[in-house]
Amino acid sequence: MSNYIERVLESVKAKNHDQPEFLQAVSEVLTTLRPVLEGNAKYEENAILERLVEPERIIMFSVPWMDDKGIIRINRGYRVQYNSAIGPYKGGLRFDPTVNLSVLKFLAFEQVFKNSLTTLPLGGGKGGSDFDPKHSPHTPSIRCSDREVMRFCQSFMLELQRHVGPNTDVPAGDMNVGGREIGFLFGQYRRIANEWSGVLTGKALSFGGSLIRPEATGYGCVYFASNMLDTKKQNLEGKVCLISGAGNVASYAAVKLISLNAKVVTLSDRSGVLYIAKGMTEADVRKIMKYKEEARGELEDIVDQFDGAKFFPKARPWQVADHMDCAFPCSRQNELDGADAEYLVKHGCALVAEGANMPSTPEAVDVFLKSGILYAPGKAANAGGVATSGLEMSQNSERLLWSAQMVDNKLREIMSAIHDNAYEAAAKYGFKGNYVMGANIAGFTKVADAMLAQGF
Repeated sequence: MSNYIERVLESVKAKNHDQPEFLQAVSEVLTTLRPVLEGNAKYEENAILERLVEPERIIMFSVPWMDDKGIIRINRGYRVQYNSAIGPYKGGLRFDPTVNLSVLKFLAFEQVFKNSLTTLPLGGGKGGSDFDPKHSPHTPSIRCSDREVMRFCQSFMLELQRHVGPNTDVPAGDMNVGGREIGFLFGQYRRIANEWSGVLTGKALSFGGSLIRPEATGYGCVYFASNMLDTKKQNLEGKVCLISGAGNVASYAAVKLISLNAKVVTLSDRSGVLYIAKGMTEADVRKIMKYKEEARGELEDIVDQFDGAKFFPKARPWQVADHMDCAFPCSRQNELDGADAEYLVKHGCALVAEGANMPSTPEAVDVFLKSGILYAPGKAANAGGVATSGLEMSQNSERLLWSAQMVDNKLREIMSAIHDNAYEAAAKYGFKGNYVMGANIAGFTKVADAMLAQGF
């Protein structure tokens, strides 16, 4: 089986040599599957790995739109529909200059296993554009206006609507795609399709959204971390926590941690790291959330509004504190490298739960695994967002709005099930406590067996 894995990896590298993020994601998964492939010749006989490393469909298209100066701008739009063996494609849309095919293929590939872990019938996909809502093309020092974002979203959906639907592909938000963008996208789809359906998740409550959806990824990450600590008969109370990011995932992870009496000392964005040694209050985090939502500015501009705050410009949170118990990388891929990981472990960090997608480099993951600390990869720890998107789809189908308590209870149950499935899969194959092995094996087995059952 090792020859099988190596043969597939070599083929993937040859075909995708210019896609480093995708290669990193594929290598990370395939190299952990040896235990489940051994003794199961059916996977090789049916070319399951070869089929898994190729998206079922990739759509790339032009997005022309007009800025506020009347100048026509052109961006690229993408949708990677990766695997639909267990359900309709499901995954977010990302608007950012860093978006390219490699990034979206890696995200869609990860999404397949993440969605499999949720226990819900959801396939994997991802999409987006290199559109930059944070910098207007005619005046880069300011953000795109609401009207510019609306015109872009309407043009983007004009093409995307051909490829999505409530039983085919159900996109959601991701980086720089929040409630405003989802609203514009949904409005355009509804006009074109002449129907109201659950074709997008992350909608506002007034038109089919779900309670707890904005909080879900951050809350779910904390719930997963709590389950990990339960295996050591510990909890989060009093734990010093580092968080990267200042968007929905990071902010709601911070809110949930504070409610559990943990001490959150950092949040961050592109401008740098906000550090409060005594710990942030929920009011502090809410103030940052409001500022980000309304002014859409950077943390460096509001440091003086927090007592005892320090700011580290152009830094990341991982080396600004002398001691920490837990780290929650909630910003973007490869934001935590090997040196950061070594610093964290050396200074007391005993748990890392990823709120972002693949935020730790392979070198960092090696450090965490060799040190024996509790480490949860994003495909397991941050699955709460897509899980609650699945719950939003259920509510849309039933034309119901569940209570916040009901959604939160279901989220807790799903995150507990993801934890237990990953933990038990790792233990079954002799890797007890290794959530990387467990998450990959559990996610892979469900998808692979569905593919086998459906033929090729």
